[in-house]
Amino acid sequence: MLRSFGSLEDGRGVEAITLGDASGLQVEVLTYGAILRSLNVPVRGVRRDLILHFDRLEQYERDRAYVGSLVGRFGNRIAGGRFELDGRLHQVTPNEGVNHLHGGALGFGKRLWRVLDLDEQGQTRLVLGYRSPDGEEGYPGNVEATAEFAVSRDVLSIALSARSDAATPINLTYHPYFNLDARKPAIEQHLRIPARHYLPVAAGLIPTGEFAPVEGTTFDFRASRRLGPPALQSHPQLGLAGGYDHCWMLDPHADCACELASPNRDVTLRMSGGPGLQFYNGQFLSRSHPALGSGVILEPQGFPDAPNQSGFPPAILRPGEQYRAKIEYRLEVPA
Repeated sequence: MLRSFGSLEDGRGVEAITLGDASGLQVEVLTYGAILRSLNVPVRGVRRDLILHFDRLEQYERDRAYVGSLVGRFGNRIAGGRFELDGRLHQVTPNEGVNHLHGGALGFGKRLWRVLDLDEQGQTRLVLGYRSPDGEEGYPGNVEATAEFAVSRDVLSIALSARSDAATPINLTYHPYFNLDARKPAIEQHLRIPARHYLPVAAGLIPTGEFAPVEGTTFDFRASRRLGPPALQSHPQLGLAGGYDHCWMLDPHADCACELASPNRDVTLRMSGGPGLQFYNGQFLSRSHPALGSGVILEPQGFPDAPNQSGFPPAILRPGEQYRAKIEYRLEVPA
């Protein structure tokens, strides 16, 4: 189902597209920012939204917390807003102090995407596209990006792809704030991350390049546990980030990237993607949106600052290649 979601200041219309049917999982996607606005499922006969959202387009236009956005060209941080590529230094938009975050001042999440394909009859598939011109936010190359959504009764799959006519960093992911039962604080949820290592950060939340073991630390989520973070002074890394805002290095043979469960475990979400998983416990969301509620970020993605870190998986897309990333949200709701 396709409906109008308002107009931008320049008069261009924004559409909201619903996928899925009334008996199972439904999602709503906006053509503005390719925003994942709603992810909802029936729980004991009542539809429950599992992510935070706004009611009006202007709220998304003003938002700087990336509520539901597709983030890119490069999701997460690039140190100093600079990287060297093929002997040339590139400066991209610094929008978090001196660092570059989630694609810059606008990034992919503040652009109008176009509908490339839509299964209007079955309401199971949608493809959106965006052309990012050479020089946008300081990045080299013209990039053609697509986001394909496929919905079944209990699974949302998002396939992200890109091609470029010049070498450029790419790291696309989604940034919804999850609260599987919004009647309760998000920190009451339970989280499992089957990963043995995480990436410590320095000032500005830039990875140091180290792969630190989680064993014996507050970063060990290999067994599901309540999200409520320990005191900030209990670990130097928590003090730096004000809580959790770190990337876990996913184990290649793990059963998922993470598993999130509601406080009373009446909804469980298993997520796949990678090779990294950024977990942010949403500690600063109330500063920008005090009425929105609480939520946590779980982003399967490449590693932060990868263009400047030789020990991280490469993040450069070159002409003739195709970037591909897939995120899957699989829901379980006990009868």
